[in-house]
Amino acid sequence: MRARLAGIGTVLIILIIYAAALAGYHWVAGPEKALGPADLGDDSDTVVQVTLDAIHPVDNKVDVSVMVFPADAHMNADLNVVNTDVAVRLFVNDTNIGGDLETPKGQLPSEIKTTIAATGDPDRWPFDTYSVGALGADMLVGSGDDREFEPARVVVTGSLNSWDISSTRSGPATQSAPDGDYQTITLKRARGPLAFDVGLCLVLITLPAVALFISIEMLRGRRNFLPPFGTWYAASLFAIIPIRNFMPGAPPPGAWIDQILVLWVLLALTLAMVLYFVAWFRRSD
Repeated sequence: MRARLAGIGTVLIILIIYAAALAGYHWVAGPEKALGPADLGDDSDTVVQVTLDAIHPVDNKVDVSVMVFPADAHMNADLNVVNTDVAVRLFVNDTNIGGDLETPKGQLPSEIKTTIAATGDPDRWPFDTYSVGALGADMLVGSGDDREFEPARVVVTGSLNSWDISSTRSGPATQSAPDGDYQTITLKRARGPLAFDVGLCLVLITLPAVALFISIEMLRGRRNFLPPFGTWYAASLFAIIPIRNFMPGAPPPGAWIDQILVLWVLLALTLAMVLYFVAWFRRSD
């Protein structure tokens, strides 16, 4: 009876620890921060909507979709097409980031995919932060030498899985909105994936430490030699690289985690296996 109660108590303790871990993770993670829906202003505004699609931290690139909403003065209300040639020129910190996004007269502006450079250091994973901007746009109206510049307001929207996104506005306010026409975006890893990364790092620290402790105890004869541990050491050694690459937004090769954690794990597990085989050799009689 006592053994049965002890077994039930053990199961309950495990379930309580598991539930506490889940509750703690959800409490730490919280919801990801995303940008709100685009504010297109009134009919007199020319708005360039930039939607975030994906981020490539190692390459310092952000994939975006660009959509132009010309002011009503440049639209044929009956046909819902532009009544003149229009083109949008995106720039970051007053530097053009690509060719003109053109829409000929008689057509409706369509969504265009492009890539924008981001500023950040991927080697600081998982505490890396990236910024884009100040992102602005000018609109060219007309054709040939008769084209004229008109100001446009950039509105960035969208969300990225595992990232918290915030924005600030700056620059001149030429549209109906009281804030600036330019927008600067800041991206940092959300707390949920960050907690997951930290948990995996703790696993990488603990695994070789336990392996070394067991090998040393067997080598000193303080614990019985257990042959199945050889398989466990080998499995742990070959699991390190998959665990490292499984981390959300895996860092670039050669980042600090490779220099501090992965190298430690490989050396410590290899040493643990060597000590294990020495202990096996001593007891092979």
